[in-house]
Amino acid sequence: MHVGIWGWVAFNGFILAMLAVDLGVFNREAHVIRAKEALIWTAVWILLALLFGAWIYLRAGPQSGVEYLTGYLAEKVLSMDNIFVMVMIFGFFGVSQVEQHRVLFWGILGALVLRGAFIGAGAIVLERWHWVLYVFGALLVITGVRAAFRRDEVPDLERNPVVRVARRVLRITDGYRGHHFWVRENGRLYATPLLVVLVTIEATDVLFAMDSIPAVFAITQDPFLVYTSNIFAILGLRSLYFVLADFVYRFVYLKYGLSAILVFIGAKLLLAPVVELPPLTSLAMILASVTLAIVLSIRKTRRDPHERTAPSRPG
Repeated sequence: MHVGIWGWVAFNGFILAMLAVDLGVFNREAHVIRAKEALIWTAVWILLALLFGAWIYLRAGPQSGVEYLTGYLAEKVLSMDNIFVMVMIFGFFGVSQVEQHRVLFWGILGALVLRGAFIGAGAIVLERWHWVLYVFGALLVITGVRAAFRRDEVPDLERNPVVRVARRVLRITDGYRGHHFWVRENGRLYATPLLVVLVTIEATDVLFAMDSIPAVFAITQDPFLVYTSNIFAILGLRSLYFVLADFVYRFVYLKYGLSAILVFIGAKLLLAPVVELPPLTSLAMILASVTLAIVLSIRKTRRDPHERTAPSRPG
């Protein structure tokens, strides 16, 4: 899909304008994000993503439209695992609900920049060495299989390398200082624990991007479709967090659904020279996997109250 340099500029300008409206108009004052507000913003971002997909469908044809929608859905579904980790990080560091919104805003803004860089690098690599796609496919299959057998444990963030390095190289205050990431006290510049939380979330997103970006490249090799579907999915992640944070632990079978998606996409990529599956097949498989995982999870936790309890902080 050829859009030219101005197409890229227009898209990024629109995204920056929406972020400015979000932070500068609707969320100028720090406050607790309630479920109703989060649902409204989640619906807004989903609607914008679908309208953009409709524009791609009309401009570039059905195949590009389906590839964009499949990439968007894959990234959206895989990001649900990211929400689970965010809940653990905020709980571990004791971040108040008022400050969670600020951390997520800057965290997702940083994620947009990093993912843009990853996607650009990936597009260049694939243009020069197409066989790297098969490496992506193998990695997705391996990651999916490992995810299915992963033990449900809360990681000890005290031993997290990012947290340990941050505490070693930064002067950190002994407590939070409101919404500030940096403060000057006694003539010296200090980082606050809120900055450590932000850095931890950014590092976590980088790890998730190692799976999700190759998965979208496995669906379409069009850089514009990969980038736009990824950006729209990430932009809605912050509001989706506040919708799902209170009951994300009920999705006890979600990891199996995500595992099936990764294995399927990886296998589809590896078998592409032999079997060519239509784009709608991937879209249907992703929808079926996540729907089945969520339905079975809700049924399980409804019967067994112990499954509804969030894991406790280690130590």
